[in-house]
Amino acid sequence: VVPTAHLKAQWSLAAANFGLHLDPAWTAEVGMPGDMHGIVVTYAQASSSDRALKRLAADGFVILDEIHHAATDRSWGDGVDNAFSDAAHRLLLSGTPFRSDDMAIPFVTYSFGDYGDAIADYEYGYGEALEDGGVVRPVFFPRFDGHMEWINSDGDQMEATFEDDLSKKEWGARLRTALSVDGQWLPTVLDHSHRRLTEIRETQPEAGGLVIAIDHEHARGIADLLRTKHGVNARVALSDDPSASDVISNFASGDEEWIIAVRMISEGVDIPRLRVAVFASTTTTALFFRQAVGRIARWMPGLTDQKAFMYLPDDLRLRSHATTVAQQRRHSIGARTRRQAEDGELDPLRQPVQAEEQMSLFAAVSSSVLSQTETTAGTAVIGDGLDPDEPVYAVRAEDTIGFSISLPPPPPLPGRNDGAAGGDGVPAGLGALRTRRAQKAEMRERNADRVRTIVHMGGLGHAQVNRELNRLAGIDRIDDATIAQLEARVTHAQAWIDRLGGRAS
Repeated sequence: VVPTAHLKAQWSLAAANFGLHLDPAWTAEVGMPGDMHGIVVTYAQASSSDRALKRLAADGFVILDEIHHAATDRSWGDGVDNAFSDAAHRLLLSGTPFRSDDMAIPFVTYSFGDYGDAIADYEYGYGEALEDGGVVRPVFFPRFDGHMEWINSDGDQMEATFEDDLSKKEWGARLRTALSVDGQWLPTVLDHSHRRLTEIRETQPEAGGLVIAIDHEHARGIADLLRTKHGVNARVALSDDPSASDVISNFASGDEEWIIAVRMISEGVDIPRLRVAVFASTTTTALFFRQAVGRIARWMPGLTDQKAFMYLPDDLRLRSHATTVAQQRRHSIGARTRRQAEDGELDPLRQPVQAEEQMSLFAAVSSSVLSQTETTAGTAVIGDGLDPDEPVYAVRAEDTIGFSISLPPPPPLPGRNDGAAGGDGVPAGLGALRTRRAQKAEMRERNADRVRTIVHMGGLGHAQVNRELNRLAGIDRIDDATIAQLEARVTHAQAWIDRLGGRAS
């Protein structure tokens, strides 16, 4: 169970490397074909198809990836609880095991019933992973101050740097002004980040960069800046674009320099070649920030020097997140209430971000980067390192290779007793990135080609031909067919074509 549709495909691809076939296109109406080991669904599907999933999971193993997305008082959480409460085994995974609200996460144990600190069976944080080596990269945070001018929601002319003491209601306007594509702050930071990426690509030619944008218009404006100033045609992944998942997949497997994303490069999206990121979003929660950092923190085997860089506005909230990114943090329900009782008020850095009010009069006027005295590789920055209390660990060459894992071969698939699985447990012809779902799509296309040929040669209708081929192959519905049944259908179709005197490719 995963948060997004893109992760359904990614999980099925990863599972295929272990000889496990998970169907990412499962629906309650179609069901699970007999030659699949399992399915991948989103939390939204778990909510809408909880009854069907409850039957499937009763004797199954359920992996809930990024479980913090579910909460018991929300529809996703209710659906997850209904669907998987009777599962034989549950594995809950999360790189950011806390929520911005005080909702309990399903199946998580808390120190005081449904209140208090989340209790994990096993914890492995960024600090431990960095110390182990070969797991995550050290992430550095170049932070840029600036001078911003804007007209606030009251119509007043404002100006400030990130160092200036400003009322909290103006924090969002100051940040939004810095990130405007019409000012000088963002183009300057893009220049520095592109220079850094260019340097990295000298030793890692496929290294990529990510810009996290505010909205669709902002993303397209950033793409224009990269194109006009650096000659880069950046990929753009927009949250409402049906092809966004393909955009991300193509970028992940390619060697293009930049991708710009609006609420698409979320937790779990695996693009290990990302080495540089620009945080150009007005979403400043700790959860969102940690998810963004996670995109550039994934280790790639075979490289010894893998420093990653997240370019930031020197906003107080982002600065705070950057200095604590390596710390372990547990989901604590009621923590804000306890702090309020103890301190008399809430820490503004930990309060949930409210929607900006009265933005109709807001207008960014100008922004520019302020020069700094400290430099790193020619880049003027305020800070360019990890949490100052966190040591940078040396990476040994042997740590970059990875670990070998011995697994038994998967169980034979229903309906397939032809020895298709090789000695390594991966079915013959599967390939590292080829799922059983992809094989079936290819087989269905071969079937469709032959049906068209039979219709053309025999003068019959498509429905009549399909019904007969299904009968011959023992198929009720082609969506439910196994690979063996699809192969049998192709064989029957080809024999039909041969009888008609033709030959299909």
